[in-house]
Amino acid sequence: MKNSVFRKILKYLGLGFAGIFALIGLGLTVGFFAVKFHLTDDPGVVDLNDRYFQEIKDKYGRGTDGDNSKTDLSEAKFLHNLAVLSKYYPTNAYYIQNAYFESHDLKQSQRMLEAVDMYMQQDEKYKKEVNEFVESGDAKKEKIKAQSVFEWMNIPEWQDFKLAVAKDKPLIDSVAEVTGVEPRLIVSVLVGEQIRLFNSSREAYKKWIGPLKILSVETTFSLGVTGIKVPTAQTIEKNLKDSTSIFYLGKRYENLLDFHTQNIAQERFSRLTSYKNHYYSYLYAALNVKQINAQWEKSGFPISERPEILATLYNIGYEVSVPKENPVVGGSGINIKGKKYSFGAVAYEFYYSGELFDLFPFKNSRFNFTDV
Repeated sequence: MKNSVFRKILKYLGLGFAGIFALIGLGLTVGFFAVKFHLTDDPGVVDLNDRYFQEIKDKYGRGTDGDNSKTDLSEAKFLHNLAVLSKYYPTNAYYIQNAYFESHDLKQSQRMLEAVDMYMQQDEKYKKEVNEFVESGDAKKEKIKAQSVFEWMNIPEWQDFKLAVAKDKPLIDSVAEVTGVEPRLIVSVLVGEQIRLFNSSREAYKKWIGPLKILSVETTFSLGVTGIKVPTAQTIEKNLKDSTSIFYLGKRYENLLDFHTQNIAQERFSRLTSYKNHYYSYLYAALNVKQINAQWEKSGFPISERPEILATLYNIGYEVSVPKENPVVGGSGINIKGKKYSFGAVAYEFYYSGELFDLFPFKNSRFNFTDV
């Protein structure tokens, strides 16, 4: 009798374990096909300020104005506007001023100011002072806001992120050297990925990201600190070798991602998900952006001067990278403290914010720069 009961218990336990493993197998299979057929991809959004981004692109164009008189007038207006901004958001004004004095690049600094102006369009008092463009007397003392105009940069997670990414500066600079992709541009796509995770993974943030000041490493559908999906990684690798591809960068880049073992899938996963060394996360991200830029350059629609478009395309993938005259800014929606942003807009705002400029300044070009 006892043996019969014992056998029944073993039978039910066996069926239970079999059911559990079957469910695990089903989950992994569903996950695999979800990634393979892009079912997990965020459909993305077009940023509400896309028209404003386009106006800035048209306003400044490419290259440097050679007319000294116009340059002097532009610089005077820029400094005036910067002085006005300092009364409202001294933190942002400081970052922009520091970037200008370090780089002496008026166009880039004007774009930094435009990035702030986008958030000041409803402030009539600010706009009135900017439009005056005359020497002012003793200005009335206003209450100083010791915050950034970019609201998402005022959250505690942002301060932790800055400390964490500073630790990776040698890795980012090393990747920039071998790929010719500006370090600040690499950090711009990193920002969008990390700030999204900081905001959504509260328990992870409280337990180790915040206290240890480290970057979040993804290990599921997206991998590493820059959120590279396996299909995207495979496309990057293929484009490096395929000289007929419009994404092809040239022979000097062909062997940057060569594998050293027979188990390529495992080696790729280990590279991208390493907690101790994020080099390959930055390398894949830089090559992704560079390949997309090459595609648009070859197609006659250069976007090297538009970090917001490069970041948008980085986020939504090769499949929707179709060169055209006026690409839109957008990408995945990022919810930060109850406010919605697009991936492309977050990258743009960081790029021109002046934040971390001492570590990642502007180069003379975003690709294949020479002032290293």
